[in-house]
Amino acid sequence: MMKLTPEDAIWAADQFIAYFQDIDQIENYFRSVKMDRVANITPTLFDEQLEDAFFDDFTMSPEDMDFNIVPVGSGGLDNDYFSELLGVVASHVIEDSIPGRELKWLVTEKNTGKVVGFIRFGSPTINSKPRNDYLGAAPDLGLFNRHACMGFIIVPTQPFGFNYLGGKLLALMCASHFAREEVSRRFQKDICWFETTSLYGTAKGVSQYDGLKPFLRHIGDTVSDFTPLMHDTEFHRMHKYFTVRNNNKKLTLDTASSKKLKRQNRMVSIIKNSLEDTAKLKTFCEVMERAKTLTQQKRFYICDYGFSNIREVLSGKDTELKRGPRYDDYSLDNLIALWKKKATKRYNKLKSEGRLRTELEVWTKGENIDIIR
Repeated sequence: MMKLTPEDAIWAADQFIAYFQDIDQIENYFRSVKMDRVANITPTLFDEQLEDAFFDDFTMSPEDMDFNIVPVGSGGLDNDYFSELLGVVASHVIEDSIPGRELKWLVTEKNTGKVVGFIRFGSPTINSKPRNDYLGAAPDLGLFNRHACMGFIIVPTQPFGFNYLGGKLLALMCASHFAREEVSRRFQKDICWFETTSLYGTAKGVSQYDGLKPFLRHIGDTVSDFTPLMHDTEFHRMHKYFTVRNNNKKLTLDTASSKKLKRQNRMVSIIKNSLEDTAKLKTFCEVMERAKTLTQQKRFYICDYGFSNIREVLSGKDTELKRGPRYDDYSLDNLIALWKKKATKRYNKLKSEGRLRTELEVWTKGENIDIIR
């Protein structure tokens, strides 16, 4: 492993310490990273055009709403347009590509034609403690992947999400047979298991997925033990510094998977191995360990689409899925009707209390946005 000079090691350690020591909450971390990403985006659409795309008729009751689900690649909807709209709405940084197959949906309100949310399905993560605990053991991944998908993006526009429980609407769409059938067709699989995680920790009631039993159920919390990544500008500055001192060789190949994570991990390891100042090393290690708490555990949710023998199918004991007594409840129409009841109650309460939000919340206007909403 490369080694820095004592002076360079102290300088590099100070950069990491300065970056991470004042970020004490996950919300502040996401806000910092998000603002850096937005500042470096060159929009292809004017701000007015972006804002005009989002739902903004907050006099409309949920009872009067209907929805269209538009897959990226159909109806003139391309990936760049989807990504640009999503980028100014989502509170966290969106990575534009994920391994494996994916299906992206733009959800619009039919009467207004305006966007209310974004969904992206993808292949599930390789390992998950709550999943393994629920199934009784780590599943055979070949078998599991034939039946499972994950929700990587389930993001409502704002304040549609706040006023109308928009996140719950999108989550229920993911739990519908319509979604199961569409993902099965796109992925060429037989989907019977959907999973997703909360974005901000394990506190009950914070996640948009809470309160949706039996369609989405919390089955445990994920385990995380990695340091969050520096935002783009700071990361590239530090990687360039290390590259120069590594005989102009990058810390990983450009083709490496998760190269940003691997490069930052190598920077941290190089600093630890190079620091001769014991006091500085102690401070550096303490700050980096504390930073890991930002990537705290997340609530893990699943949907079994009303099948009664999920564990048996995913373990290979059964080869045929069996419909449970509530299988038909997972129809898209039924789930939207359920959302309308919840959303109408929410909407009327906010309206009577004078707490209804009417201003569009987009990151191009600045950082004064509720990161947890």
